[in-house]
Amino acid sequence: MGFDQNIRIGVLGGGQLGRMMIQSAIDFNLDISVLDGDSNAPCKNLVENFVKGKLTDFDAVYSFGKNCDLITIEIENVNTDALVKLQNEGKKVCPDPAIIKLIQNKVHQKQFYTDNNIPNSPYTIVNSLQELKSLGLDYPFVNKLATEGYDGRGVEVIRSQEELENGFDAPGLAEDYIQFEKEISVLVARNKSGEVKSFPPVELVFHQKANLIEYLFSPANISEEASDAAKNIALKIIELLEMEGLLAVEMFLTREGEFLVNEIAPRTHNSGHQTIEGTVTSQFEQHIRAILNLPLGSTDVIIPSGMVNLLGENGFTGTAIYQGIEEVMALEGTHIHLYGKKITKPFRKMGHVTITDNNLDRLKEKAKFVKSKMKIIA
Repeated sequence: MGFDQNIRIGVLGGGQLGRMMIQSAIDFNLDISVLDGDSNAPCKNLVENFVKGKLTDFDAVYSFGKNCDLITIEIENVNTDALVKLQNEGKKVCPDPAIIKLIQNKVHQKQFYTDNNIPNSPYTIVNSLQELKSLGLDYPFVNKLATEGYDGRGVEVIRSQEELENGFDAPGLAEDYIQFEKEISVLVARNKSGEVKSFPPVELVFHQKANLIEYLFSPANISEEASDAAKNIALKIIELLEMEGLLAVEMFLTREGEFLVNEIAPRTHNSGHQTIEGTVTSQFEQHIRAILNLPLGSTDVIIPSGMVNLLGENGFTGTAIYQGIEEVMALEGTHIHLYGKKITKPFRKMGHVTITDNNLDRLKEKAKFVKSKMKIIA
C-alpha cells in the first residue's frame, strides 16, 4: 500500500506547535485542518481549513473531527469524550484519547508512574488548601494542580509557612522538592508497527519566575551511561502506553545520579524545537511519520544545538516589537523562529532562536548573547 497524501489530518490546537507541524506536513503534500478557539491563532493563515471552536467543547471537537480521517493534538486540554466517540466511529485518533485523559490529570500521571515502577519524586495527593496546610510537610515542597495546569501555570514552590497561602485550593499534589543536578527531557516516538526511536536527551534551564524553559542544550552534557538510562525510561513509558506519536518525558537527574520522571506530554514539545536544525529528523516530522505509521526518521545529531525561548518582556502588552533581531541574525549559527503572534504579553511564548555550534562553550555564550540582546516589547 502506497503513501496516501490525501489523508485528511485534523489538529486540535492552532498554536506554535501546530504551526511547526504544518510546516513539516507541507513537505509531504499533506492537507492539515486546524481547530482553535482563537481566531488569530498562529496556524490560521497556513491552512485552507481553519475552524474556530473551543477545544474543550464536545460539539466543536466532534463536528470538526467528523470531517477528518486522523485527529491529533498540539495541546492536551481537549474534549476526550468527543475523541472517544470519533474513534468508535472509525476515526483514527493519535494519541489515543485514554492517553490524553491520563495526561490531563497530574494525580493520575503520578499513580501511573508508581503502578509501573517508573522512578518519580515522592508525593502526597491533596484535595484542598486546608488539607495541604494540615499535612505539616517539610519545606520546600511543590504544589501542583491536578488539572488545567500548562506552560508553568498550576505549579507553586512552597518554601515556608507564609507561602502556604500561595497553595491551590483544589485537588492536586504535594511533591518533594528535588535537589537535582540537571533537568533533562527525552523525546521518543513510536508508530503503529511498534518501531520506536529516541532523540538524545537535552538539558533544560527554566525561567525562575515564569516556570518555562528558558534555554536548552542538545545533547545534554551527561555521560553515555546516563544518556542511555534516560532514553530507556522514555522508551519504557511509550511502550507501556502503546502510544502512536511523539512523547516528551521531562526528568530530574538527582545529585545521586538517579533519574526521576517529572511530567510527560503526548505531543511535540518545547524541549524539541532545536531538532529542526540540530538533528537529522525534526520532532515535527517524526510525529507525522509516527501517526501515519511511516518509517521513523534518524534522530542522530547533525551538530550540537541550543534553544532560547523568546518570551514577552514583563510589563509589556500590545503589538509586538522585536528589539535586537538584527544583532541576533548577524551571529553565525542562529536561526530565528517567530510564531505569528501579533500581540505580546508578559512571558508569552512569541518565538524561539536555535543556536548551533560544534563547541559547547561557544554555544552557551551565543545563547546568553541572544537572551541579552533580543527583547519583545510593545
